[in-house]
Amino acid sequence: MEWTPEPHELADLELLLSGAFDPLTGFLGHDDLHAVHESGTLADGTPWPAPVTLHLPVEVSPGDEVTLLDPEGLPLAVLTVTAQEPDGLTSGPVKALGAPEHGPFARLRRTPAEVKEELGGRPALAVTMRGPLDDLSEIVDTAKELDAVIMLLPLSYGEPGPAIVRAALRAKDQLPDGTIVVSVPLAPRAEPEIDLELREHVATAYGATEHLAGPEPVSIPGPPHRRGLVVFFTGLSGSGKSTIARGLRDALLELGTRTVTYLDGDVVRQLLSKGLTFSKSDRDLNIRRIGFVAAEAARHGGLAICAPIAPYAATRAEVREMVESVGADFLLVHVATPLEECERRDRKGLYAKARAGLIPEFTGISDPYEEPDDADLVIDTTHMTIDAAVSQVLGTLRSGGWIR
Repeated sequence: MEWTPEPHELADLELLLSGAFDPLTGFLGHDDLHAVHESGTLADGTPWPAPVTLHLPVEVSPGDEVTLLDPEGLPLAVLTVTAQEPDGLTSGPVKALGAPEHGPFARLRRTPAEVKEELGGRPALAVTMRGPLDDLSEIVDTAKELDAVIMLLPLSYGEPGPAIVRAALRAKDQLPDGTIVVSVPLAPRAEPEIDLELREHVATAYGATEHLAGPEPVSIPGPPHRRGLVVFFTGLSGSGKSTIARGLRDALLELGTRTVTYLDGDVVRQLLSKGLTFSKSDRDLNIRRIGFVAAEAARHGGLAICAPIAPYAATRAEVREMVESVGADFLLVHVATPLEECERRDRKGLYAKARAGLIPEFTGISDPYEEPDDADLVIDTTHMTIDAAVSQVLGTLRSGGWIR
């Protein structure tokens, strides 16, 4: 079978294949994982600080081979399964199928073996970075004391990755000649102590005789009116969400202070999601596609307005995560007009067809609508004009600082 791992799993896979996670040769199983949590070692006593795991949502058996793909479908490695737990935790060694393709600063993604060859046995001071280096004097002084080559290891995982590598290259220009920069896609661990230990292991794998951890970056978000925002309307068919969303779009365009992208559920289904059915899996896929496009718009500081039905809480949560993972804000608006009122309006005749059994899996009739318990704004349009509803959303945007 073939499988595309999650981004942090792909980053760990690259480090497994390159030798940066030496002595690991594959993803950890239950016994090793338990030992890591309990004592900071593998099951055989070898020191190792952090879980390196893979979860597969499909059942596999020992001896099965799984081809691990990148997000574009390029085969990266083969995992030979040694065990799988009920929660999908799958362990086993991995074998590379070819050199991975990289994006920005590909020339700086080097293996430990390549870096050690360049060092030629010279001592090296490794500096792992998750942000800019404000003070280089300690690095210079330590390197002089050790008579060591300085090796900057920008930990280039995820969205901040290119900026961290650029910061390393700027620092190199101010450091002694011969300073080495190597981009390492190490995903951060939640616990700072474990993250630091793992950074030390990786630095050692690259030939470091001494390790300094760069300071953690201080994240100061820009003002709300400069940040990306997704306004995500959810509600039953006929609740008024699309009309409110269009009204909000028009009002924002009149203001002219934000770049606006409008993603209406019906329009998306005609274009981006043409051919999808109304099964749960296809509904989820449709919402994920909307969320992806909205997050891309918000990534660059835009304001995206979405108005699908989005009946399932888990999928709405996925979209929120997509948006927040690119540094943007997410505002969930539940247009909570009751089913009876939506059915009374029934401008498209959809409820009547659903009641007659002509439309299967129709939200509110033969398919559930999971009301959100995390909505940032709730609007019932039963006794409210569209203009009043739009004004209420605009008021929320103003009070939150997203528009001026």
